[in-house]
Amino acid sequence: MRMKIIHIIFLFIGFSVPMAILPQSAPAIDENIPYLITFGGNSSTSWGDDDFCQIFFCVIPVSQKGPVYLRIYDPDTGTDLDELKGAANSMIAFSVYGGKGCWSDTAAQGIHPKGNYRSGILLGSKSFGNESEFNKKWFTIGPFNPAEGEYIEKLGGRIFKIIAQGKSGDDGNIYKYFLSTNPLDNIAVEGGNFFTYKYHFRLSDDQKHVCHIYPYVDDETISIEVSNFDWDDDGMIRIYSIAKNGISCPVSGEDKWIIKKFPIVEEEKNSTIEIRFLKNQKQQIRNNNVVIAIRNQYGISLPFYVVPIGGVPVYSPKIRMK
Repeated sequence: MRMKIIHIIFLFIGFSVPMAILPQSAPAIDENIPYLITFGGNSSTSWGDDDFCQIFFCVIPVSQKGPVYLRIYDPDTGTDLDELKGAANSMIAFSVYGGKGCWSDTAAQGIHPKGNYRSGILLGSKSFGNESEFNKKWFTIGPFNPAEGEYIEKLGGRIFKIIAQGKSGDDGNIYKYFLSTNPLDNIAVEGGNFFTYKYHFRLSDDQKHVCHIYPYVDDETISIEVSNFDWDDDGMIRIYSIAKNGISCPVSGEDKWIIKKFPIVEEEKNSTIEIRFLKNQKQQIRNNNVVIAIRNQYGISLPFYVVPIGGVPVYSPKIRMK
């Protein structure tokens, strides 16, 4: 029996890069979200991470024939950007999966790491602890042949799954991703995109900053439930779409989930909704880590795309909510 041998190259680029978030990153420029965050496996959820696991997917269009790379900015835990709870003691594992079931296994699309959420074929993995050589620098995992992803026609290409999971410790690892065609630089994959079903991220400390995320609503959705966790009463959440002009969504308190249901009208189907986060203007809240997820009326999670499908929605006053 012939066995396929996959060679995974891990590259560490030992120089600093500009802090500007480049195109095709997660978070993306237009989202105005500083960083993703994942805490060590022994953390308290009150620090703003409900399960110490973040799952992202990337879509590689079929037109991409050359190799692709996952680049991680500041992957270590324990240096300038990270949130420490005393001496740094955390280990965070980053793993990339492809192959059959990578996305199509329903456990992979859930909002909690349960069941077979690590479905598919493990293509590469690297764990990071308190390693100063990775501080504010990029680390590259790859190359990956686009054919190693799971082909999903309705998603527009081949899918890879990225899992960041806290294995030990109680610190917060702050990082971001870039999907690149070059192992040494951030060169976007034309037509590529990232998406997730539950967003764990750090809000800006700047009270003037407004963050945006973009869930996609399919044609089977007639209502959505917006869930947010550990918002610490940091401002307001507003929902915008072709039919919604800044509808208010309640925000959660410390270590709490809150859920609010909203109807979806026909014109909102097969389109993107914008969820906007406005900081508390009366009190500056720093280092606020939050989680958000959306489900439809069947309890099925809806994806957040970092580049909104169909563009940012524009409200039409001619459309009235039922």
